Amino acid sequence: MDGVVYDLDGTLVTLPVDWRAVTADLRALLDAEGVNAAEYATWGLLDAAESAGVGDEAERIISEYEREGAAAATRLPLADELAASDAPVAVCSLNCEAACRVALERHDLLDCVEAVVGRDSVAERKPHPEPLRAAVRALDVPPERAVFVGDAERDEKTANRAGTDFRYVDG
Repeated sequence: MDGVVYDLDGTLVTLPVDWRAVTADLRALLDAEGVNAAEYATWGLLDAAESAGVGDEAERIISEYEREGAAAATRLPLADELAASDAPVAVCSLNCEAACRVALERHDLLDCVEAVVGRDSVAERKPHPEPLRAAVRALDVPPERAVFVGDAERDEKTANRAGTDFRYVDG
């Protein structure tokens, strides 16, 4: 492969984000807007907030928790592969870009990557292919010559849609 794109959380690092608190705060935001938030999980809450016109506030809430988690992120073994890579490397994450940068910096990995594409870097979110396509474009390699490494079915679906190879994190 001519380029490698890694997912962040669960792949390179673990972000200790309090997702229960995120969900509670998003539900409170939506309740204040008259939206019945009980039926939504976290990412559905963000979609509902966008539909209700409070997407920016929802994004701010999620990003704040993610940045806090990123500041305490623990390094996973695959981070060593990234650091030693001879191929150009990028990160494509469902986390906000700022949190990605905080976590990568915390573990001296930020200078090892050519691009960081977070949830808020482009108009679409994984599993839409655009975030991964943006990361691959930043590496200046064709999608068919890139591999996306991740830990979730959403990552595999993103890779398939973007036309890249995919590899699950070992272990």
